[in-house]
Amino acid sequence: MTSIRRRTLGLVLLVFGASMLAIGLVSYRYAAHEIEELYDASLAQNARLLEGLIQAPLPEEQREALLASLESALARADQSDKDLPGHRYESKLAFQLWEGERLLLRSASAPTAPFTGAPPGYASSRVADHDWRVYVLDVAESSRRIMVAERDDVRGELTRAVALRTLLPDLVGLPLLALLLWWATGRGLRPLSRLAAAIRQRDPHNLQPLVMHPLPRELDTIVGALNRLLERIRRLRVREKRFIADAAHELRTPLAVLDLHAQNALAAEDPDDRREALEELRSGVARATRLVTQLLTLARLEPEEEEQEAGARVDGDLLAEVREALAELSPLAVERGQTLELAAEEGGDWRLAAEPGAIATLVQNLVGNALRYTPDGGRVKVTLATDDARLILSVDDQGPGIPAAQRERVTERFHRAGAWAGAGLGLSIVERLLARHGGNLALAEAPGGGLRAVATLQRRP
Repeated sequence: MTSIRRRTLGLVLLVFGASMLAIGLVSYRYAAHEIEELYDASLAQNARLLEGLIQAPLPEEQREALLASLESALARADQSDKDLPGHRYESKLAFQLWEGERLLLRSASAPTAPFTGAPPGYASSRVADHDWRVYVLDVAESSRRIMVAERDDVRGELTRAVALRTLLPDLVGLPLLALLLWWATGRGLRPLSRLAAAIRQRDPHNLQPLVMHPLPRELDTIVGALNRLLERIRRLRVREKRFIADAAHELRTPLAVLDLHAQNALAAEDPDDRREALEELRSGVARATRLVTQLLTLARLEPEEEEQEAGARVDGDLLAEVREALAELSPLAVERGQTLELAAEEGGDWRLAAEPGAIATLVQNLVGNALRYTPDGGRVKVTLATDDARLILSVDDQGPGIPAAQRERVTERFHRAGAWAGAGLGLSIVERLLARHGGNLALAEAPGGGLRAVATLQRRP
């Protein structure tokens, strides 16, 4: 996989190179155009100088001598590449002086035939196997014509040389810029490399937060997210260890009792004793099953899971769900001759947004506790009340109740009170469920004795 450094550098160089190429092409075209204009101006200027020399007020003999002297000097220019100091492009500039059809004067590099028959101004023509850029100037008040020309291949060579030299710094600077960008990118990504090295060298069992200072703002966000993830993993591991320890602790005694009942059933010779041992075994299995169910429910309701499950809400009818849950519990009440009552206004608004199964779990734990503590033949009353924002579920039993000093502790996990105490998980499950739905649990003394448990639920958490 390509590193961030190489990828960033490649993208930067690609964008920069493409931009430089586009700018260079535009600059080359503008530079070439301006150089062409400059050369055209030079042709016109040379033609004007020759016109000035030709029109000088001199006697005819002196004028002829002047033209002969010019022709001799221009003939020497043709040898500047070989023997005399000069410029190698000097002989590539040519001119002709015509009077009618007669050639009066020409440079050494100029052909004997006219450059062009075009009217005065600029023109392009091909003479003596070369393409020429020509400027034609008619001498005022005479039949003479001046033609100053330059070979296109020489002009093009000069134009390309000058234009390319304007691009030379960019071509030379691009590799140097690539090296500087490589160094700068590496220096900028050094904190990321340090972070990667720290994570790579970290012990897999080490869930402590990453501490690295100073860090850029972007990496600080990443490190913060990693630390939050490590903290969640740490809490989940603590929760897992706690669940395993709690389950092992709570299941040890029921399993030992089950084993004892099984041994009694195997050792019993009397059918009645064997049946009694098997009944005790069956009852113990039911208690162990209920304990495992409560442990799993409590594990699902741990605070660490609230963020993941808080959104799973459906609209339901509290009264209908409570009735259904009470119907499932009624056999337990009938078995002990207990009365299970429900008091609720039939026309009330019982709409509630809750997690699926939450109301059934809530009622089973509250009413199940009430049935367990209420003596045989007693009564358990469930009351529902509502207002615009809340739904209130009250459960009154006729058991021994809980002293006021102990009511704050009964919602703690595995806290037991009384001779009929179970695993100590029911009220803890209820409190967690209510907290997830924006509600709360209150314990008080019931009017006829016993315990009153009041669960308040927000209609829209």
